[in-house]
Amino acid sequence: MKHTSRRLTVALAAICATAALALAGCSSGTPAASDTGPVTLTVWHYYNTAGQVATLQKLADDFQSKHKNVTVKFQYVSPDTMTNKAVQAAGAKTGPDILVFGASGTYPLATSGALAPMDWWGKFSGSKQVPDALLQKVNGKLYGAQGYVNLVGLWYNQDMMTQLGISGPPTNVADLEADMALAVAAGKQGITLTGNPGLESQWQAFPWFTSNGFSYKDAKASSISKTFAMVQNWVAKGYLSKEATTWDQTIPFQNFVAGQSLFAENGNWQITAAKAAKFKYGVALMPISSTGGVLLGGEVENVGGFSKHKELAQQFLEDEFFSVKGELTLLDGFGTMPARADASTAQITSDPILSVFAQIVQKQGAPSPSPYYPSANVSQVEPLVGNFWSKAIAGQGTPDDLAGQLMQQLTPLLKG
Repeated sequence: MKHTSRRLTVALAAICATAALALAGCSSGTPAASDTGPVTLTVWHYYNTAGQVATLQKLADDFQSKHKNVTVKFQYVSPDTMTNKAVQAAGAKTGPDILVFGASGTYPLATSGALAPMDWWGKFSGSKQVPDALLQKVNGKLYGAQGYVNLVGLWYNQDMMTQLGISGPPTNVADLEADMALAVAAGKQGITLTGNPGLESQWQAFPWFTSNGFSYKDAKASSISKTFAMVQNWVAKGYLSKEATTWDQTIPFQNFVAGQSLFAENGNWQITAAKAAKFKYGVALMPISSTGGVLLGGEVENVGGFSKHKELAQQFLEDEFFSVKGELTLLDGFGTMPARADASTAQITSDPILSVFAQIVQKQGAPSPSPYYPSANVSQVEPLVGNFWSKAIAGQGTPDDLAGQLMQQLTPLLKG
């Protein structure tokens, strides 16, 4: 898998490009696949909010309008089971036509045959518009590309802040904790975030770990222990519910939208869900130190290794996930940052939420997966870190003990 440490490479495609709206309706130029008989294209994904599901259907409707005998069928697979399920399916020489998956799964998916090599990418007319930072390679072969970028920020309830006499969102942990204390005193929750074991929690934990000096390049137990002490203090003081250990990224944001919490650490993909809130809200940069970072992610897309309709699946990706029109559709429905350099940025710079996420990309963005550990170990490192974040929130050990246990398991994985 190819990684890069250039923090701003991803940002260039998402927010620094000029518009090329004339391309928005253009096709990739790939010859049309045969539509002589009914065909069902199956797409595995792990999107589960109403806005995300509706946006996927827009992509399907657009493709089906041009291919009358094709039905695009989306199938939800949880993020924690996606890789294993696809690898198992590949073992039986079956699986979906298209996978939309987390980058941490690229290595096992590629080596198991669950993904087809993207030998066609160089012939795709839009390939040069996608930066190398968003291409996932294994042993020099391309096995996936990202059509967009996702990241987390600090959502805040503006009405509640005003009621509590808070002038603006916090810029450091001390101010964050002071604000959360006011919220708890008023009978509200301080912050919602993900604490369930697994991959998602590593994303939530990363900004706080790195804010305390942690780096995968030079991992130290002291930084981890400091972070665990911080989050356990949040639980002890009622800023964060211990129930977070059972929450994925959807549930805590639902709590935020319901007006139960002052802050929410969550992603740009919640922009549609946020519109259901009955209060004024906003997004701020994460209140972390200068050493802190926010992982720049977003799902990877590719054709399934055992698809019986590879050319048609390829065309679906080119026309929907990798086209200007498709990426702007995803921007509207998901709040995702377009990967293509020729995608319009007007929708980002004029939007009070997306424009802040664009600032986070520039000022706090870090590559995902990290370039500081072997590609083959990505699928082990990230869930491991997430598991211990969950244990810390649950209070399953002291900060020092948990940090020591994590380092004992993490160190050999970082070394390869």
